[in-house]
Amino acid sequence: MQFAIRVSRIKYNLMKKHNGMRPQDVVILLKIATLKDKVWNGKNLYTTLFISPSEVSESLNRSMIAGLLDAGKRKLMRQAFLEFLEHGLKYVYPQQPGALVRGMPTAHSAPPLNKIIQSQEFYVWPDPLGEQRGQAIEPLHPGVVEAARLDAELYELLSLIDALRIGRSREQAIAIQELSNRIG
Repeated sequence: MQFAIRVSRIKYNLMKKHNGMRPQDVVILLKIATLKDKVWNGKNLYTTLFISPSEVSESLNRSMIAGLLDAGKRKLMRQAFLEFLEHGLKYVYPQQPGALVRGMPTAHSAPPLNKIIQSQEFYVWPDPLGEQRGQAIEPLHPGVVEAARLDAELYELLSLIDALRIGRSREQAIAIQELSNRIG
């Protein structure tokens, strides 16, 4: 009986219409990547990412329909996710550096790229508690700064994502290699 109910749910989820990925979907998938083979649930995600439970649920559905999560919405399809990040992210969620603000470093201004790339340009997510000044980069989701404070591994992945969104070819190539090493 439980198997039949589970199959019905999977069929229902597959029939749902996919209205496109949203920025928080990338944040959620990155968090799942950091969990590796650990058992997780929606509560783990929404409490650590500062994303509402309903948004997490809808995000998991969209990611499953897009082929970035398996049909059970538990396993990250790592290769597909990396392809999306490499070839689609900068077009779907483009970003232009903004005004000088106080904030938390991102892109090549944050780990791990700040150890590899030396630059006069400094990028930050706006944050009144931030200790650095730099050009503002809009994070993928408002909860990113808080989530990054709680999880150093997630912070590095999010910074690599921003390098893809705003970086030049060299920074993007290094970011893709780093993402492949960490996610793939």
